Amino acid sequence: MSIRSAFLAFLALAAIAPCSAAEVSMLTTGAFKPVALGMIPVFEKQTGHKVVLANDTAGGVARRIADGEAFDLVVLTPSGLRDLAAKGKVVPTSIVDLVRVGIGVGIKTGEAVPDISSVDAFRKMLIDAPSVAYIDPASGGSSGIYLAGLFQRLGIADTIAPKAVLVRGGLVAERLVDGKATVGMQQISEILAVKGATLVGPLPAEVQNYTIYSGAIGTAARAPDAANQLLSLFQGEQAKAEFKSHGMEEAKP
Repeated sequence: MSIRSAFLAFLALAAIAPCSAAEVSMLTTGAFKPVALGMIPVFEKQTGHKVVLANDTAGGVARRIADGEAFDLVVLTPSGLRDLAAKGKVVPTSIVDLVRVGIGVGIKTGEAVPDISSVDAFRKMLIDAPSVAYIDPASGGSSGIYLAGLFQRLGIADTIAPKAVLVRGGLVAERLVDGKATVGMQQISEILAVKGATLVGPLPAEVQNYTIYSGAIGTAARAPDAANQLLSLFQGEQAKAEFKSHGMEEAKP
């Protein structure tokens, strides 16, 4: 190819490339990560923008923002976003509820499926299990904090403690696949994200805990318009189908 031909080819590519392509920095909790990974390619194809995604526990996301980490869009619990809004970190009027998800019970694929059809059956399952994995409450993960309190209410905290496999962040179900735990509990979307793990089902309704995830734009966002486009996509019909595939449901008013 001649130099002139190469230059003309470059100009042609430049002409079809988005002139205002932006890079969107997104922070999210782990439970929302599978949805984000499913929707980001759609967003990038539709807009030409790029997304840089980072995730952590709910407490970890809040700490990172408090420590000054830059971001355009954050997905967090409503209470976490209200706190960040009060500190001037997110735009209050941009906060919108996106989805909610309950806690589920997982096992390694192929293992015997335990009975969790009632609170009594669920409690017995936990007592009988050789090891129980869940998010370390000290890491700020919402499911771990809730489960620690639930064990207390069920009167089995002392039974669970010596066989607990505490996960500082990430996917609890990975401890099922690698054999470090026989039962794991975390948000349903995070159990479904692990190949080799099987979702037994949600916690019994009487002890279920739903976490709502909401989105907001950072007050110091470097790409606020693109971030708003991404936040809008998470509220659309395509996102609803993605939510459902990950065991999530529409946030109730």
